[in-house]
Amino acid sequence: MNVVAMIPARYAASRFPGKLMKTLGNKSVILHTHDNTLATGLFDEVWVVTDSDVIYKEISSHGGHAKMSVKEHESGSDRIAEAVENMDVDIIVNVQGDTPFVQKEALKQLIDLFKDSFVQVASMMRPLKEKELIENPNLVKVVVNKNMDSLLFSRSVIPYPRNTQINIMHHEHIGIYAFTKKALLNFTKWPVTPLEDAEKIECLRFLEHGIPLRMTAVDYQGVGIDTPEDLKRAVELL
Repeated sequence: MNVVAMIPARYAASRFPGKLMKTLGNKSVILHTHDNTLATGLFDEVWVVTDSDVIYKEISSHGGHAKMSVKEHESGSDRIAEAVENMDVDIIVNVQGDTPFVQKEALKQLIDLFKDSFVQVASMMRPLKEKELIENPNLVKVVVNKNMDSLLFSRSVIPYPRNTQINIMHHEHIGIYAFTKKALLNFTKWPVTPLEDAEKIECLRFLEHGIPLRMTAVDYQGVGIDTPEDLKRAVELL
């Protein structure tokens, strides 16, 4: 099974422009993400796919592999689909460029899900306990069925604790995806779906076409950097 990691890296993020080139410790956010992904040793190849000359030079000048996108793209998945269309790959892992604390064990769990031939798309989640974070719309939440297949992703509080007498688990969706090549290329042929457009969560497009994401629960204390406050959290973790 040929497995590659693709890291989509858009420079002009709407909420935090230039966030991937912000300094985290002694290197940029995107270089942390690339280097930590490569260091896992799980992938046949690791690529950063970007629309930015600055990011391209950041990766290539440090010995990494980078590709410039040919077209404009609405989502990271669209961006990597263009990059892998003519590549001989079986499984593509989409590591978000703003998630610098990728971990080997978590990525291995994700890749191992494809031993089940039913799985077309997979992703990660972790327990979320702090009330402030559960209610934070910058953190995407997920609920799953008994087979660990996703039922819904939302920036809202899900499940909503209407019954306060029971213990309700909340989970944060970690924005690292894996796809079969076929599932990813199909994704790019579908227009943006209503829930995806409303929530700005691209994986909802799969759910709206009847394809669940197989989730794996990980002990992962990473930070997705969407705001300056997230960058402060990342510095504390580092």
